[in-house]
Amino acid sequence: MDVSKVIRTIPDYPKPGIMFRDITTLLNDAKGFRSAVDALVLPHAGTKIDKVAGIEARGFILGGAVAHQLSVGFIPVRKKGKLPWRTYTQDYALEYGVDHVEIHVDAVVPGERILLVDDLIATGGTAEAAIKLIERAGGTVAACSFIVDLPDLGGRKRVERLGKPVITLCAFAGE
Repeated sequence: MDVSKVIRTIPDYPKPGIMFRDITTLLNDAKGFRSAVDALVLPHAGTKIDKVAGIEARGFILGGAVAHQLSVGFIPVRKKGKLPWRTYTQDYALEYGVDHVEIHVDAVVPGERILLVDDLIATGGTAEAAIKLIERAGGTVAACSFIVDLPDLGGRKRVERLGKPVITLCAFAGE
């Protein structure tokens, strides 16, 4: 199934000139959602994955489903201040400022192989921050999987320069 056909495009959101790729239409389509989760799982069948990490918020939905299919645990990568216990924090640059993501200090057992999942890769800043958090905790990011790639923004290449394989299900060029 071509999942790009069930992803809604919203022009000029959140600001003029942006073509927002809304995966809620994919999540609402039972066949499309199942197809996307299966496609995210398939490349990792038979490989050693100990846990799936999902980036807030849509990465929680996708990552949870992928973790279930792989029969492994799930690590939420959250915005700063949302986790209730001790955390590792990683800063990353935004267009106008800095943001932060966190994981619990006990989320990763040293040596575990982690699959990082999110809905979309744009500039790659959040994904890079999540990779650094997982590695600081002693894990290895085995691969990164996304539904949508916006190749013109360079995120995929940024993550690949870190030595991480990137799998995407569709791409929207010219973003």
